[in-house]
Amino acid sequence: MSAGTGADDKHSLADKQDHAKIVLHADTENIYEHDPVYAAKAKILNDALQEIGMGKYQWYLFIVAGFGWFSDNLWPIVTGLIFTPVVNEFSFKGQFLKLGQNIGLLVGAIFWGVGSDIWGRKLSFNLTLFITGVFAVSGGASPNSVTLCSLAAVWSIGVGGNLPVDSAVFLEFVPASHQYLLTVLSIWWALGQLIGSLVAWPLIANFSCPTTSPPTPCPRSENQGWRYFLYTMGGLMLVLFVLRFFVFHLYESPKYLMGRGRDAEAVEVVHKVARYNGKTSSLTLDMLRSVEGLLASSTNDLEKSSHLQAMDTSALGALRRKLRGFGWDHITPLFSTRKLAWSTSLLTVLWALIGLAFPLYNSFVTYFLATRGADFGDGSTYITYRNQVILSVIGVPGALLAGWTVELPYFGRRGSLAISTVLTGVFLFASTTARSSASLLGWNCGYSFTSNIMYGVLYAISPELFPTKDRGTGNALVAAANRIFGVMAPIIALYANLTTSVPIYISGALFIVAGLIALLLPFEPRGKAAL
Repeated sequence: MSAGTGADDKHSLADKQDHAKIVLHADTENIYEHDPVYAAKAKILNDALQEIGMGKYQWYLFIVAGFGWFSDNLWPIVTGLIFTPVVNEFSFKGQFLKLGQNIGLLVGAIFWGVGSDIWGRKLSFNLTLFITGVFAVSGGASPNSVTLCSLAAVWSIGVGGNLPVDSAVFLEFVPASHQYLLTVLSIWWALGQLIGSLVAWPLIANFSCPTTSPPTPCPRSENQGWRYFLYTMGGLMLVLFVLRFFVFHLYESPKYLMGRGRDAEAVEVVHKVARYNGKTSSLTLDMLRSVEGLLASSTNDLEKSSHLQAMDTSALGALRRKLRGFGWDHITPLFSTRKLAWSTSLLTVLWALIGLAFPLYNSFVTYFLATRGADFGDGSTYITYRNQVILSVIGVPGALLAGWTVELPYFGRRGSLAISTVLTGVFLFASTTARSSASLLGWNCGYSFTSNIMYGVLYAISPELFPTKDRGTGNALVAAANRIFGVMAPIIALYANLTTSVPIYISGALFIVAGLIALLLPFEPRGKAAL
């Protein structure tokens, strides 16, 4: 729908405002029934964004928000690609590098996700890439393994905050008719893996010590490839930060502002987006305030009365308000009704199972296949990085397919997530039968394709099922579960028997169980505007 410039369009949005007021008294199983005023206001803002339509601002946001998806997949790939050369140079247990990375991802997911509900989306959105870039470039100069693992943990704090924040930002600006683009954003996730593999190919393959058995001394002067790689990837993150911060101007989320009681600013942002797109909006502040007034006339809201007291504007007062935001105020609403509690719990379990299954498989499969006599070709770095690039290319159409399947009747988000997750587990099981480089590549192509669909849908459905004012915290909750279980994988790899097939089969089983759990989600966001 185009912006309203005449009486008909204004009348249309006014009618939608009246419909939003009905939400205050509707007896439904809406997931926001615990906060009907918020739901009614969010409905008005959704209609205003739909009135503006998908325009230039949202398409630019699709690009800069995609940088977060790009970073989220790139950096776990980076640590995997530098794993062998840094172990050769520093002679340490490489799983400590992955452990440091996963701890940083956990801290980042919690800190930035919750923080975005307290101080807003804009600050978090702009800082995560900067932190990643600065500490990654510093990591390239690491003199020892302790420094490298520590810096990997710090740059991962930036990486861990990307998706909890970026998914919320994009979802809160896109009209309901284009919400499926949140799934299509996963194409950036696939591109992160592809770019990382393409850059690593010439740098690490040509400037690294040869891997020998038994290991031979690997001096820094002969092993500069992984350092060049970190300089390049860290520099790329800083370029992306510049594009986000200096080239594209991000407005604060109108739904976040509304959720914090800043209705006038929310309306102003909607009008700014409309002007940016060359449109106009008929949204007014009275439309939002009238909903609140309707509640005030029918209830005795003591909490609102307390807000009329003078606000402490001192530095100490600001600090107290911020610390209070880290309490249960943003968590308890995610479990406020039976269906919402069931939805939040299932999402958390889903993220946790996948968080363990994915790195557990990556930690064990190489060792397992080697002990079973698999033939990986001539063992050259050319074969290694060629295969990595092929797997990365395969992931791109998977991300695009995810954006199509989530809008199909009978599939939707739940069906697409369930099928792709189960198939990921099946291909994982099948990869253990590989006895040649070609067969392993074939099975892993299937695994790469379906796992990109899985992650694309998972990253989209999660923020869609959380209310805006608690969306950052909800995203942080499920991401934290994912990262906590991810931390367990390298710990298991440090102490477990890497030659047994049991961990591989456990990983496959975890994916299949996660796929079945997806079918139990009580809400299907397809065709509904996210509040």
